[in-house]
Amino acid sequence: MAEAPVSSTPPFRERRSVPRFSLTAAAEIIEPRSGVRISGRISEISRKGCFLDILNPLPIGTRLRLTISRDQGTFSADAKIIYLQQGMGAGILFLDVAPGQMKVLEAWLAELQP
Repeated sequence: MAEAPVSSTPPFRERRSVPRFSLTAAAEIIEPRSGVRISGRISEISRKGCFLDILNPLPIGTRLRLTISRDQGTFSADAKIIYLQQGMGAGILFLDVAPGQMKVLEAWLAELQP
């Protein structure tokens, strides 16, 4: 019986360069070209991106404006969809984060650290 081939490429989660933390917060994305607005929620966040829980995400590579809202304020950044999990949501990469917005994000991450 032949053994199954072993992949040398680690799963996406193992290739991350920064830790992700569980965080549930309201989110809205806007696709600038069409003006399409989609509401959802995030379930994970890191310094570089987040996971957006949404049933019908836009295609991989779509650039968008993301706004995350929670009791401790609002974070907004230009972003891009980098992967999809069908029926679950989309992995979002933050692109251009203004310094003031990065301070908001860093404060949230500091509060989520164990």
